[in-house]
Amino acid sequence: MLAIFLKTLPFFALIGLGWFAARIRFFPGQATEYLTRFVFYFALSAMLFRFAAKLSLAEIFDGRFAAAYLLGCVVVYVLVTAVARLRRLPATEAAVEAQCGVIGNTGFLGVPLLTALLGPDAAGPILLVLAIDLIVFSSLITLIITAAREGHLGPRIFKILGLGLVKNPMIVAMSAGLALSATGAALPAPADEFLSILGAAATPCALFAIGASLADKTAERFSVAVWLSFAKLVLHPIAVAAMALFVFRVEPFAAGVMIAAAALPVAGNVYILARHYGVAPQRVSASILISTIASIATIPLVIAWITRA
Repeated sequence: MLAIFLKTLPFFALIGLGWFAARIRFFPGQATEYLTRFVFYFALSAMLFRFAAKLSLAEIFDGRFAAAYLLGCVVVYVLVTAVARLRRLPATEAAVEAQCGVIGNTGFLGVPLLTALLGPDAAGPILLVLAIDLIVFSSLITLIITAAREGHLGPRIFKILGLGLVKNPMIVAMSAGLALSATGAALPAPADEFLSILGAAATPCALFAIGASLADKTAERFSVAVWLSFAKLVLHPIAVAAMALFVFRVEPFAAGVMIAAAALPVAGNVYILARHYGVAPQRVSASILISTIASIATIPLVIAWITRA
């Protein structure tokens, strides 16, 4: 356990450094925004493209894996939604809280952290988790909020969803990498070196950006944020583990990667969606802050458990 904690410590130290730099105003909010854009559109996309280009679709997509992760997410999604509705929250707020319960920081934190801790073989399962999060649940929250506000779902919303997926650089990078892999062609050496150098910037920059983005987060609605953090860090990996290990019998290593991915803290893009729609952004902000701090302890516990198991 101590060895795992020491391995994860540098990752969280980078997050802490970003938080400190932004907190003392050495790294202003505008700088954080542009650093995040660099990671999102360039560094992380290069890393994902390079991973996907070296894998086949069969190495990434596994029906049982996808079903186990998806149904584990659905269990927690329904539970968090039910709790929100019992508190008499509208459907829009319930959808945002449910999103907090199942969407982890797979892109900025999960990809660099889990491939470093679990090895390069973890890349395929992580990419599938990321694809499900981006395609299924990002679309779902848009559909729910739009339906709740407009009372119906017209063709326009599906056009918006389609354009959103096509314009997402992570989806584009993974799709392009898989397309190259399907041709059987290898990346030319200069291109591979270029992507390797650019992709290497993803880990430190993404972690620093996570920390910097936390500097303006506050723990408002503390009790709700604690509940959502508990759902994300504890209930989500438990539900995913139950589906992977006992229902679908996913291959052990892939199941471990899936469980570790489910144990990641609430993703920053949930806050972006909440702010975009004007639905409970402070609640999401607090959930990101609390879950990220708590994950310093919970992620090593989960990694230690799955590596022993």
